[in-house]
Amino acid sequence: MTISSTHTVQKSFHDAIVLGAGAAGMFCAAKIAQSGKRVAVLDHAATLGEKIRISGGGRCNFTNRDAKPENFISENPGYCRSALARYTPQDFIKQIESHGISWHEKHKGQLFCDGSAQQIVRMLHGECATGGVEILNPVKLHNLRRSDFGKARYALDTSYGPLHCNDLVVATGGLSIPKIGASDLGYRIARQFDIPVVPPCPALVPLTFEPEVWAPFAKLAGVALQVVVRLPRGEGGRGNTPEFTEDLLFTHRGLSGPGILQISSYWQPGKTIAIDLAHTEPLDAALIERKTQDKRALHNVLADYMPQRLADHFGAQVVALHAGKKLPDLPDSVLHKLGQSLNDWRIEPNGSEGYRKAEVTRGGVDTRALSSKTMEATALAGLYFIGEVVDVTGWLGGYNFQWAWASAVAAAKAIGESGV
Repeated sequence: MTISSTHTVQKSFHDAIVLGAGAAGMFCAAKIAQSGKRVAVLDHAATLGEKIRISGGGRCNFTNRDAKPENFISENPGYCRSALARYTPQDFIKQIESHGISWHEKHKGQLFCDGSAQQIVRMLHGECATGGVEILNPVKLHNLRRSDFGKARYALDTSYGPLHCNDLVVATGGLSIPKIGASDLGYRIARQFDIPVVPPCPALVPLTFEPEVWAPFAKLAGVALQVVVRLPRGEGGRGNTPEFTEDLLFTHRGLSGPGILQISSYWQPGKTIAIDLAHTEPLDAALIERKTQDKRALHNVLADYMPQRLADHFGAQVVALHAGKKLPDLPDSVLHKLGQSLNDWRIEPNGSEGYRKAEVTRGGVDTRALSSKTMEATALAGLYFIGEVVDVTGWLGGYNFQWAWASAVAAAKAIGESGV
C-alpha cells in the first residue's frame, strides 16, 4: 500500500476524501488541498492513472479547444454548462504549460501531449504533492456511512482502517475498460444515499451485427474510409442527434472508427444507423451523368468514391442482378437506386463490443439530484460526484477529459471555499 510515500496515516479525519485517483479525482484532490484543506485520495488500483496513460494512443487527448455543452450527452442536457463555462480548455492549457508540457492540435480542436500521456499523470501527482494530498492505494473500501464522529459527516471503513471526513467526493469513473479496474462503486454509493442513477451503458464503442447479417461484410475487415454517419430522423431517442463526418472502419464483427464511436453514444438497441459512404456528392446523379463518357466496369467507377474493396463488394451485388457489368450498360433506375443506397446505407446493429472496448460510460449518477455549480448532492450535504461517474458523456476527441477537469474544479472550489 502506498500512502504519500509513507505507510501511516497521521490522522483518521480529513477535511475531504476523494474516492478515485483518476483524472477527475486527482485534479480535484489537488485543488482542494491547495486551498489549505487536509485531503486524502483513495483508489483500489496499485498503479494510478492507467486510463490516462492509455488514452489518445499514449499521448492523452487531454481536452478539446472547442468544447461546449452541445458536445455532451445527458438526460439533463443543460447541467454541464455551468462547470464548463467556469473552467475552460484554455484554463487547462495554462495548467499543463505551467508544468512545461508541450502540446499540439491534431484536428477538430483535439489537443495532445507532444510527449506521452505519462506527463499528465506526473503533473497530477505533482499538483497533489504541492497540496500535501495523502494518496492511499491500493485500498479497499469496506463500508461507507454517515458519521457521528466530531464534525465529520462521513465515515469510511477501509482496508487501512477507519477514516472520517467532512466532504466526500466520488470520482470512481464508469464501467468502461474493466481490465484496468473499472467498477460500479460510484453508482452503489449514489443508490445507498437514495440518489438516482441513469442506467449506464457502453459509449464511444464499436458496434456489432448479427453474424448472418454481417457475413457478407466480414471479408471487408480493415477497409477504412471517411463517411457521414447519423441516426435516421426520429430514431435519436435523445432529442436532436448530430451527424458526424469521420472515419469508419470495417471489422470482422461490425463497424468501428471515430464515426461509429461517436454515433454509438446516441444509438439505442433496435434502431438503425445511416451511413453516407460517398458523402462528397449525390452519387446517383454522378453515376448517371458519367454513363455517356465512362466505359469502365461499375466497380472501378465506384472506386473513384470509396476504397476498391468496398467498390468491388457493392458493384458485384448490382452486377449479380443485371446483365451489364459496365457503367453504360446499366439502366438509370439501377444507378439511381445504387447511388441513393450508398449515400444512405441503413443497417441495424445488434449491440456493441461492450465495456471492454468502450472508451467511456453513458449514463451514471442523475445530475438532476446534483448542483450544477458545485457537483454536490442537493439532498445530502458534503457528498459530491464528479467526472465519468456522472450522467454527462462527451464526444470523442478530448471532451470527456475536459468534463473531468471542469467538474473537479467545480467541486474543489465549493469545498475549498467552505468554512465548515
